[in-house]
Amino acid sequence: MSLIEVLRFVGGAVRGHRLRSFLSALGVAIGVVAVILLTSLGQGTRDYVVNQFTQFGTTLIGINPGKVKTIGIPGALGGTTHKLTIDDAEALRRIPGVSQVVPVEMGLARVEGGGRGRNVFLMGVGWEAADAWRFEVAQGRFLPRMDPRRRGSYAVLGAKLAEELFGDRSPLGRRVRVGGWSLLVIGVMEPKGQVVGFDLDDTAYIPVATAMDLFNSDELEEIDVVADGTDVIDEVAEGARQVLMARHRGEEDFTITTQTEMLGAFDRVIGIITIAVSGIAGISLLVGAMGILTIMWISVHERTNEIGLLRALGVDQATVQRLFLLESTMLAMAGGVLGLAVGFGLTVALRTLVQGLPLRTPVEAVVAAVVMSLLVGVASGVAPARRAAALDPIEALRAE
Repeated sequence: MSLIEVLRFVGGAVRGHRLRSFLSALGVAIGVVAVILLTSLGQGTRDYVVNQFTQFGTTLIGINPGKVKTIGIPGALGGTTHKLTIDDAEALRRIPGVSQVVPVEMGLARVEGGGRGRNVFLMGVGWEAADAWRFEVAQGRFLPRMDPRRRGSYAVLGAKLAEELFGDRSPLGRRVRVGGWSLLVIGVMEPKGQVVGFDLDDTAYIPVATAMDLFNSDELEEIDVVADGTDVIDEVAEGARQVLMARHRGEEDFTITTQTEMLGAFDRVIGIITIAVSGIAGISLLVGAMGILTIMWISVHERTNEIGLLRALGVDQATVQRLFLLESTMLAMAGGVLGLAVGFGLTVALRTLVQGLPLRTPVEAVVAAVVMSLLVGVASGVAPARRAAALDPIEALRAE
């Protein structure tokens, strides 16, 4: 039999039982849809998180009080043994490879101005914060260069906060009241949007010492260190560890986190989720494979007389085996194509219905879905194809 005759024969067999063929392919299609949707969500989520973190640059190192890898309650009241202070932040400037250091204190506070008031996040930062975090100033300027230990009566407003308080009027040169402090507005930031649920546009930035006084705090929430380049991040992180341990009587009661470590930890989480997703998709494909195997086994039984006729006409065993193997492969590939179409359709629909939902289908997932469909077709067709090829021609022709 020529290739065209083989394809025509197999196509006729599939079309002859349309409903049965569709149901056989459906199991594979469901597995492929699961692969496309779940991998799209996983990859989209990863891209979203990476984008959220890397918009602050790729050389940022965060230092927080407390050692997160230890177990138990440090200190009598659960506080850290030593607090992070502005002096700690200033000591980090002397580390080779450090370009900027930003002490950070934050909290919720009511900001009043223009006859209005809002409860927003107040960020007490050093004068280098805008450059370190890659923020742009839309109007005016950021906090002036000054000793971070010194209190300053300045404020820079986020774009949304400035609009809510002053409307279309320029807030520059006006005053806002925060707690007992009257602060002069010297700048308005460019819109930045939300970062992991935190609205940067609805925020006010003030000198770190002023924020610590407002919140009656003597410790920092965080110290951000910016390295000169990605190639010196590890050296800078180790230098920061040594400096802080020396200042904290040899105790490592702080946590240093680089963006590489954060993204690595997230990748490990995504990897675990991917394994779980693969298991779900694998079960679906296994069900689809069992469905095709069952249908092909029944098909061999029903077409015993047809097989006998083929053998009587001179078709050898290898060709009979290829016919049934090709049929099962065709059913599985049809299911794979159907699953890809439905998966892409659902992805587009979800993007339209749920604005901002992070979905991106990696090319690897599409290739994997096609390859798995092919393997399912071949694996589920081997046994029925061998059974068909092993039938005795004379006995097959006698079959009713």
